[in-house]
Amino acid sequence: MIDIGLLLIRLVIGLLFIGHGAQKLFGWFGGYGLKGTGGWMDSLGLKPGVTMALLAGLTELIGGVLFVLGLLTPLAGLMIAATMVMAIVKVHGPNGLWSTQNGYEYNLTLLAVAIGIALIGPGQYALDAFLF
Repeated sequence: MIDIGLLLIRLVIGLLFIGHGAQKLFGWFGGYGLKGTGGWMDSLGLKPGVTMALLAGLTELIGGVLFVLGLLTPLAGLMIAATMVMAIVKVHGPNGLWSTQNGYEYNLTLLAVAIGIALIGPGQYALDAFLF
């Protein structure tokens, strides 16, 4: 049952990060694409904005794919965690903890899940279990 639970966690979190990456990179799922996300990142002081949007989008997309597959899980967890640290530091941190005030509550939860799975492993229903 633990392995099914780990798979469920990996699928939900990984697919959400794939979606976030696709929003930044391609404008899918209501996202703004590289140009729009790049302009927003410029406004946050993350320059050059389009390059930072590309890096963030690729990190989320690739990290999400790896997380779903349970492939190179520590790296996948680190990639997801890194994007959440940046979201906390540059966007949500000044607003406090609670998401009702646009705070970092949700980002911190995702950060904890990503690091937790990276530390304990992806379970038996993962490519890491077959390859390593």
